[in-house]
Formats: sequence, C-alpha cells, structure tokens
Amino acid sequence: MVQASRIFIALISLLIPIAPAVAETVEFGDGEYRLHAELYRPSGAGPFPTVVAMHGCNGLMDPSGKIRAQYADWSEKLTAQGMAVMFPDSYGSRGLGSSQCRVRNRTVRPFRERVADAQAARSWLLAQDWVQKDRISLLGWSNGAIAALWTVRPRVAPTDGHPDFRSAVVLYPGCRRLGDSAWSARIPTLILIGASDNWTLARDCEQMVAGASGRSARATIIKYRGAYHYFDRENLPVTELSGMPFTPDGSGRAFIGGNAEARADALQRVPQWLAR
Repeated sequence: MVQASRIFIALISLLIPIAPAVAETVEFGDGEYRLHAELYRPSGAGPFPTVVAMHGCNGLMDPSGKIRAQYADWSEKLTAQGMAVMFPDSYGSRGLGSSQCRVRNRTVRPFRERVADAQAARSWLLAQDWVQKDRISLLGWSNGAIAALWTVRPRVAPTDGHPDFRSAVVLYPGCRRLGDSAWSARIPTLILIGASDNWTLARDCEQMVAGASGRSARATIIKYRGAYHYFDRENLPVTELSGMPFTPDGSGRAFIGGNAEARADALQRVPQWLAR
C-alpha cells in the first residue's frame, strides 16, 4: 500500500508544471574588474552542479535589455535537470553594444578577456554555499565556445587549490586558430557543430581534435548533417547573413538556421555530458 502511494505521488508530480527558473543579476570580479551575470538556480538550497555559460558574439542581452531567448531556453532546460546556470555578460558589463558580431576590431577577445571572465566566474561560484564545488562546468556558443576552448587548455589550469572545471561543452566554435596553436584540453570536452556551417567550419574542429590525440583529456566531436550555425535555436529559419567581418572564405556571408533534429540531440546530449 505504501509503495502504491509513492507511485501515485510520483505520477501526480509529473503532471504538475515546473515553474521556469527566474534570473537574478549578480556582480563579481576584483577591484575595477567587475562583471554582471544572469544567474538561474533550481529551487531548493543545493548544492547544485553549476554551469558557466558563455554567450556568443550576438551578446547576452537583446536590444530591449532582456536575455536572448536562445540562452533563456537553455537555462530553463538545464535548471529542470537540477543545474544552476550562470551567464557572464562579457559585453554589456564593459559598456559595449548588445552584439559584436559585425565588429572587426573587438576589444573583448575570446582568447584573453573572455578566458578571464570564465575564470572569474568560477572563482565567484566557489565561494557560494549553494554550488557543488567539484561540479562546475563550462558551456559556450560560437564566440563563447571559442573562449571555453581557450579556457580548458592545460597552460591556464587553476592553481588556487580548488577543484577545476569538471567538463566543457561547446556549440559551433571557430577552431582554426586553436588548431594552429596546438590546442589540447585538460578536462573532457564535447564539441557540437553543424556539417553545413560555413561560418565556423566543422573540418577545422575535426583537425583540432585529431591534432590533440594522445596529449589531451577526452575530446569528442559530434557533427550534425545538414545543420548550420545556431542549429539549437528553435524555429529559426535558414538565413544568409552578409557583411560579417570573419568568415572562412572572406566573403562576409554565412548561413544561420535552426535544425530540429540537431537541436533535439543537443538538448539531450549536453545535460548528459555535464551531469557525468
């Protein structure tokens, strides 16, 4: 009878909608180096596995000042899995425009300033009692994915005596410069990229991962057939952008667009990788 009651309660709980996590704005950093971040937490006291999520060159906020739907979507999916998610605002915190995608001479670079942002976010999280200290991971999209790949290199491993990032997942990074720099990862790293992406090329990431074989923590790459940049954005029609300062062929043109099959796989694969 007791077992039947437990099953009934469990079934009822599945029918009760879970309220989406509400963002809170936090500030972190030392001295004049101060950043804002949007933080999403599951209900309860924790401690929670926590994800430092690095936005793309489109910025964290939309022109109206709200977090972009793409990132709000991911925060909802991950908090439902029991993870907290922290989005450092690398551009807005420095008074830059909401998007830097069309800026050629960027002052916030994925290999320097944004690596420092990820490391500062980790330091702040380690001081929070609701964070599971040995389960802080990295997640990044596009420019933020490049930043995450620079952050996981062995040469920038933390020396503060606290647990390192546990793992990393990156979506459609640009891998050419990283590959030329003999990239390797000190933590398990998952790369998700579209086979048809002509903004950040899958072959560059494949070559980067192959080059790291034997001297890196496990790096895995998943290539989605027929998928473009932003494949994880729901209901985004395939569109060609022009006037982009950085494209592999130098034309300034690149396709973006959602892909339902790739999105569904990513939504399943990413939490599984981060929860290991």
